[in-house]
Amino acid sequence: MSEHKISATGREAAGKGASRRLRRAASIPAILYGGDAAPQSIQLEHEKTWLASQNEWFYSSILDMELDGKVQKVLLRDMQRHPYKQIIMHLDFQRVDENQALRVKVPLHFLNQDKSPAGKTAGVLILHELNEIEVSCLPKNLPEFVEIDLSALAIGEIVHLSEIKLPAGVEIPELKLGKEHDVAVVIAKHGKEEVEEAAAPEAAEVPAAKVAKKEEK
Repeated sequence: MSEHKISATGREAAGKGASRRLRRAASIPAILYGGDAAPQSIQLEHEKTWLASQNEWFYSSILDMELDGKVQKVLLRDMQRHPYKQIIMHLDFQRVDENQALRVKVPLHFLNQDKSPAGKTAGVLILHELNEIEVSCLPKNLPEFVEIDLSALAIGEIVHLSEIKLPAGVEIPELKLGKEHDVAVVIAKHGKEEVEEAAAPEAAEVPAAKVAKKEEK
């Protein structure tokens, strides 16, 4: 579990009007909930938080939040962005209990794809069907990301969810729901397969068009 720090301060005013005033003052309204304490309204400096949000770890790591002089571990649970401006509108953080398992989506990092047999073959497409997975673990075991080594990936192979090597103490809850949930994560296939699939409907339409012309005569 990596350590990343953010700063926040408590706020008393609530409601849409108070949130608008905060945004005009370059702050982000937020809520902190979970654990044994009551939900607390907080605020964060927009510029620093925006810079932090450009990093992958901001979304999947345990964060050390310094709040009014005290540090507590939290996890980002929701972010609301402005539709077209580079503005964070609201954030939800959850307090972390080191003794309770978390379910968190973590990003996938694909390694050695270009070195694989499939990656070295011209005309082969390597498709990433998933870019993140949901894992369950205690906070101390939460990985910032999960790596998938594709160095042995061959043409026609599929890497399934169950084949991902996870760190100790980490599991994928979805795999407990049945074999149908063991979905494809990576697929290596010839590029011409997609071309042939796309061309097939058009080929089927040609005879039909000829028939229509004969009927008109």
